[in-house]
Amino acid sequence: MTSVAPCPYLPGKTERKVFANLPFSDGAHVNDELTVAGFRRSQNIAYRPACEACDACVSVRLPVPEFAFTRSQRKVLTRNADLSRSLVEAEVTTEQFQLLRRYLTTRHPTGGMSDMGWLDYVAMVEDTTVRTHLIEYRLASTDGGPGDLVAVTLTDLLKDGLSMVYSFYDPTMERRSLGRFAILDHIRQAAQVGLPFVYLGYWVQGSDKMDYKSGFRPMEVLGKLGWSRLQD
Repeated sequence: MTSVAPCPYLPGKTERKVFANLPFSDGAHVNDELTVAGFRRSQNIAYRPACEACDACVSVRLPVPEFAFTRSQRKVLTRNADLSRSLVEAEVTTEQFQLLRRYLTTRHPTGGMSDMGWLDYVAMVEDTTVRTHLIEYRLASTDGGPGDLVAVTLTDLLKDGLSMVYSFYDPTMERRSLGRFAILDHIRQAAQVGLPFVYLGYWVQGSDKMDYKSGFRPMEVLGKLGWSRLQD
């Protein structure tokens, strides 16, 4: 259990987390079970909120077979139809790191990851024993090369879905809504391989950082009695 610290999502609140180590020999299976139980992964650690006076952080997932893209979501997909998608091994590159630094500096200059260095990024991606990979999104190339990298997602493959661990993208391309696009594209990926869920981590109602997740419906939330459909 961590000590009490200021909450990064709700002003005036405090937070605590409970941590569990993912074992080297069976990390993928344990990660599967803990994700369904509301934990999130960071390297070889799984964690979940354990705040004494607040339960605002709610684990959420999208039921892929029931998901129907809205008109605005279809527009996001259309705006990014020129992007290529590549699944690559969980091995970092300087190109990815440079994009991450531009993203953090522009979008989260005072966040907890704002001072992330090269070795921190290497650990985030490569220090794990679970089934994980990177998804790279690139612009079409005009010279036969790979094209400019505009977005990256670190994604875990679970027994029942895809878990989006962390995403970052080119902060100058606001019109493309690359963060929303990555989620929509993961829904398509899960559907293509027959996985029933896309896990989005925590949703915090009233937090500007997290409230965007409520725009994806239907959405399931984890409560004391298990997973249930989020009502309007």
